[in-house]
Amino acid sequence: MTSPKDILGNIPGGRVLDVATGSGQFIGFLLEGLSAFDEIVGIDTSEKGAAAFAENFKEHPNVRFIKMDAAKMDFADASFDIVCISNSLHHMPDLQPVLSEMLRVLKPGGHFIVAEMYRDHQTETQMTHVLMHHWWGAIDTAKGVVHNETYTRQQMLEIVSRPELQELTTRDLSDLSDDPKDPETVKYLTNVVDQYLTRIEGLPGEAALRARGLELRQRVEEIGFHSATSLLVIGKK
Repeated sequence: MTSPKDILGNIPGGRVLDVATGSGQFIGFLLEGLSAFDEIVGIDTSEKGAAAFAENFKEHPNVRFIKMDAAKMDFADASFDIVCISNSLHHMPDLQPVLSEMLRVLKPGGHFIVAEMYRDHQTETQMTHVLMHHWWGAIDTAKGVVHNETYTRQQMLEIVSRPELQELTTRDLSDLSDDPKDPETVKYLTNVVDQYLTRIEGLPGEAALRARGLELRQRVEEIGFHSATSLLVIGKK
């Protein structure tokens, strides 16, 4: 299986920006993969993940969180050697300003990294993940939270194929080695579905959302689950 070091090991670290960082999950990937770096800054409009972020990187004083709007960054032009975003493009109410800001703060010669799960070309067990994710998105949408369905692989390529970026390379990242019907995983996921079912009471389209949730619960038990394949794209400004 391809490791983070295989993917990022030859990229100079320098100053790194992780956009829509949440609790910093992708920063863990960066820490494993980059041979060296000066600083990693994670930004997010919500501070909900800030406590988990602080706990995750308490032993890394050069990794820090800043509350900031990705569409209106408070950084100077050409501030970072690497700018990345992971599994957040489909959460953006308007994607283009975010991408423009990411490119603005990236230094000439710097690396632009996008990683995002996509909804097509998945196995049946991976489609369980896709369908579950889309159900979560539908619940968020009913609550007024921006959470669109994930893109297709081709849509992802079109998003990152910008004139400012050169030398684009892609990798499809997946791991099908685990038992898709592992009892602990099935138990965990059915519990997650049950938790979400308790959150939909009174929402618009409640009956349809509940039906989708019950179908997903059955699908987890009958078909199983694997994480969906993600597309990782690296370009150079």
